[in-house]
Amino acid sequence: MSAKNIISLVIVMAFTAISCNKKMTETTSVVEEKVDQIMMEKEEAMQISKILYPKTRKDDSVVDDYHGTSIEDPYRWLEDDHSEETIDWVKRQNEVTFGYLHKIPGREDLIDRLTDLWNYPKYSSPFKEGDKYYFFKNDGLQNQSALYSIKQLNDEPTLVLDPNKFSEDGTTSLGGTSFNKNGNLLAYAISEGGSDWRTIKVLDLESGKILPDEINWAKFTGISWAKDGFYYSRYPEPTGDGELSDKNEFHKLYYHKLGTDQSDDQLIYADSEHPQRNVYAGVSEDEEYLFLSATEGTSGNALKVKRIDDKKLKTLYADFDFDFSVIDNNGSTILVLTNHEAPNKRIVAINFDTPEIENWKELIPEQTEPIRSVSTVGNKMFVGYLKDASSSVKVFDMHGKFLSDLELPGIGTVSGISGKKKGTEGFYSFTSFTQPSTIYKLDTETMVSKVFRKSEINFDASDYVTTQEWYTSKDGTKVPMFITHKKGLKLDGTNPTLLYGYGGFNVSLLPSFAITRLPLLENGGVLAVANLRGGGEFGTEWHKSGTLERKQNVFDDFITAAEFLIGKNYTSNEKLAIQGGSNGGLLVGACLNQRPDLFKVGFPAVGVMDMLRYHQFTIGWAWAGDYGRSDDPEAFKYLIEYSPVHNIKPIAYPAVMVTTADHDDRVVPAHSFKYAATLQERHTGDSPVLIRIETSAGHGAGKPTSKRIEEAADIFSFMFYNMGEQFNY
Repeated sequence: MSAKNIISLVIVMAFTAISCNKKMTETTSVVEEKVDQIMMEKEEAMQISKILYPKTRKDDSVVDDYHGTSIEDPYRWLEDDHSEETIDWVKRQNEVTFGYLHKIPGREDLIDRLTDLWNYPKYSSPFKEGDKYYFFKNDGLQNQSALYSIKQLNDEPTLVLDPNKFSEDGTTSLGGTSFNKNGNLLAYAISEGGSDWRTIKVLDLESGKILPDEINWAKFTGISWAKDGFYYSRYPEPTGDGELSDKNEFHKLYYHKLGTDQSDDQLIYADSEHPQRNVYAGVSEDEEYLFLSATEGTSGNALKVKRIDDKKLKTLYADFDFDFSVIDNNGSTILVLTNHEAPNKRIVAINFDTPEIENWKELIPEQTEPIRSVSTVGNKMFVGYLKDASSSVKVFDMHGKFLSDLELPGIGTVSGISGKKKGTEGFYSFTSFTQPSTIYKLDTETMVSKVFRKSEINFDASDYVTTQEWYTSKDGTKVPMFITHKKGLKLDGTNPTLLYGYGGFNVSLLPSFAITRLPLLENGGVLAVANLRGGGEFGTEWHKSGTLERKQNVFDDFITAAEFLIGKNYTSNEKLAIQGGSNGGLLVGACLNQRPDLFKVGFPAVGVMDMLRYHQFTIGWAWAGDYGRSDDPEAFKYLIEYSPVHNIKPIAYPAVMVTTADHDDRVVPAHSFKYAATLQERHTGDSPVLIRIETSAGHGAGKPTSKRIEEAADIFSFMFYNMGEQFNY
């Protein structure tokens, strides 16, 4: 007799003493169905656990010499993501990964719940251009948000531009917009497949027609109108043969006059002696001045300015050791936000005619909290500060006199206040980990804010709580962490927990709402977001303490955050997952290598995984300010110590799902390819180590809603399944 029949017989016999024959027959049928389901789930689980990874060719002849140290790179061939061999490898990896994911019980239910959560109207803050208000709206499940206009705030909206019609599959997205001063023309940038490359088009808002003007091969650019044209930045057209043009070098600034061909565009600025400098333009609201920012990396810039009609640029600051951001002008006075002699930033006034440093006037001095943003609305400056990694806003007049604090609805994140300098109204949004964006209308004369639009979502935020905990990192530094969960959560060490971090490039992780994380919270999970060194939460020094030879501080902060969560019984190492993207992907990869015993699951997303070669791909050279470069002997010493690809050991790793995209031209997918191949080669345990490669997608921005839902479902299904947890949907 089979095991299934024995189980059925035993259960049937137990019911015999208290049931009639008819009821016994019915019970037997129900029991057999239940046993069938249990046996099928067990069989599926056995199939999932048996993973046969695709074979990845090794080329042991590829060896580089770094200052006398030989480093093997057997998977170098995966750097060519256009080769037939790499394309075939991607296909085989995805077959294994999606074959695994699609068999996880409850995945489809999770997709259904995420779809339900996502299906509510989402709005941006309105902004005024010409005589109309504009805003972006997504009806709920649209792949991209569309642009609408209204004459009065209570009018029925008119569709202006619908990115959902850019492509049939929703992978072509809107990459930026800019209105001319009169508000009758809209320049907009298009991104295909998630790429950072942009095509710029112009829409006549009065006729609704797209003009013949078209700009190609723009990248890392704004669109700044002046008179009858606009400024933009671009690289030379890529050749596809590995020449310098493919390496994102020789960035140039152009001016395009409407009605002319791109080949006739006026070159405004180029630096032929420094190929690895980027240049960006901005125009004052009154269109009197052009501001030019030149960068050598991700922090520090030179600042130049000229009157629009002048030919010669005037230098306000020539070196690259501080950050300078133009706020606006007040006549011939240029208002600048800078960390020059102020790690937490200050606002200075620079006269166009006497721009020397000794003539600078400090309007708003540095304070204990770092400045995050500045907006000029209603002839006032609204200065956003970071107080313990959340928002506060102070209001000043245009000469730097403090007027008041802006009253906020709670602890969370405020977007920059939009509005015109000469207007009397502004708009801003407020959000937190459990509260979707609420849009407020601000009267800049009375300083009274009123709710303009509130999101309606099928999720009760009142059931959840966010606290901020401070823990002590390895070297004694106090580090904050936001922790969100259901009210009344039992601290018994059994809660599935996701720890998220970034820790780099002066980026601040502030309270933010993410639909993708809600199923974790609904199912008794914990979301922890750590504000690691390397970020910008506490100013320039906090950022610098997580860069270059100090990068290990970031990993120590993250590891200590995990230990804190376990020590406080929020979770255990059997219920803890870590996640991070881009620089955060590097973070996760390094921590998985350094403390594989501490985590159950890891999600390194679009990560910088090869720290010896990152600077040789696309825009990677610009990250050297945070990382250092392997062609520097001193930098090589610390890079090789934590580079994720180079520190994978022949041991048992946690369950890992690497995520990347085939069109990522910022952190090229080769990083993730080489990391996954090495991990699959050396991993000695039974936990799955997979790579999920999104097609027709890039570094993250502009990804269609449908792809975002599927990716989130795959991530949390993978996490819960490998923790032995289930979603209760």
